[in-house]
Amino acid sequence: MRPKLRPIQQQWAEQNGKPVLVLRDPLGVTDKVLAVPQPLAPLLALCDGSRDEGAILAALQIRAGVRLSPQSLSDILCQLDNALLLDNERFAAACKAALEAYRSAPFRPPCLAGAGYPDSPEILAATLQGQMPAAPPSPAPAIRGVISPHIDYSRGGVVYGQVWAAAAEAARQADVVVLFGTDHQGDFSPFTLTRQNYATPFGTFPTDREVVDAVAAAVGEEAAFFDELHHRQEHSIELALVWLHHVRGGAPCALVPILCGSFEAFVTGETDPRQDATIMVGIDALRQALVGRRVLAVAAADLAHTGLAFGDPLPAGFVQRVLGKKADQELIQAACAGDADGFFGLIRAEGDRRHICGLPPIYMMLRLLEPVAGRLIAYDQAQADTQGTSFVSFCGVVLE
Repeated sequence: MRPKLRPIQQQWAEQNGKPVLVLRDPLGVTDKVLAVPQPLAPLLALCDGSRDEGAILAALQIRAGVRLSPQSLSDILCQLDNALLLDNERFAAACKAALEAYRSAPFRPPCLAGAGYPDSPEILAATLQGQMPAAPPSPAPAIRGVISPHIDYSRGGVVYGQVWAAAAEAARQADVVVLFGTDHQGDFSPFTLTRQNYATPFGTFPTDREVVDAVAAAVGEEAAFFDELHHRQEHSIELALVWLHHVRGGAPCALVPILCGSFEAFVTGETDPRQDATIMVGIDALRQALVGRRVLAVAAADLAHTGLAFGDPLPAGFVQRVLGKKADQELIQAACAGDADGFFGLIRAEGDRRHICGLPPIYMMLRLLEPVAGRLIAYDQAQADTQGTSFVSFCGVVLE
């Protein structure tokens, strides 16, 4: 047996006054949580599928000075397996069952309703309306695209309110919305579709299956739906969709929800997204499938994630915020110019050291709409931890 830990959420905490590494499943296939004592944390990195149990025991002793008996290691691996945290046949079967349940449901229910925002339609509408400007901007039906945050409403509400107020008329006139969202768990799939409908507390958006089918036929079913289960728990599309539903007065329209996975391979490699067949063929198929429709494209995307909370070696203070804002302004200028290559190039040039999680959806939207030009509506930076060592930046942009 060569155990392999699958991608999971890991977070340090304290248990009985001692540090432990808490393991959770970000896909929600299991709700089990495991706490690993600090001395055993190096064991997790050794479970990469390249070693059998004997090699893991030897490497753990050499690298971390930790000696375990074969029975102790077997017990630990059994716990990881029971919690569905190992990448094996048992996890694959659980994923298959979860995907079948997701697909057979009448809609994808909102996963943050009642926690991230009110689940009562009346209270939610009043809350969102309270975050919109008192004097709404002049109607701008020519808007074709929106960059909306996907940060929580408590920190990003003002930016949400301003950009969706600016895009409200275009949102009401659209008969189909293409919503690109960051897939925070997506390491392999730049373009993940679903045929499932999406619900908000205001009702349900029907996913346009004809458009989805056309794109899936172009890129292949496996590529199109490889990470489909990520739609179930991912919050990025949901947080923008709730605002879209609100400014439409609760009236749904056809939806094409697309999750966009990591661009790390492009940022660190020698190729770029323009050379990726799945991306370019998929975008072209999407564009062709939408001919003759009144389309609004939305990128649910935050910008930088800076500081200790995001793995940076130093805390992010005033200077980092000023420099970060300047760097963000360059990104926003490229997006407003409709320059997908320039937008990507800026992030690649800095090695994505500021963790721009909105890179994939913004890039995809710019590609879909090109040629396009836009303007900045709002920008902000929000604290990301209680110690004030980290922040997230985000913006609202409309494109015409």
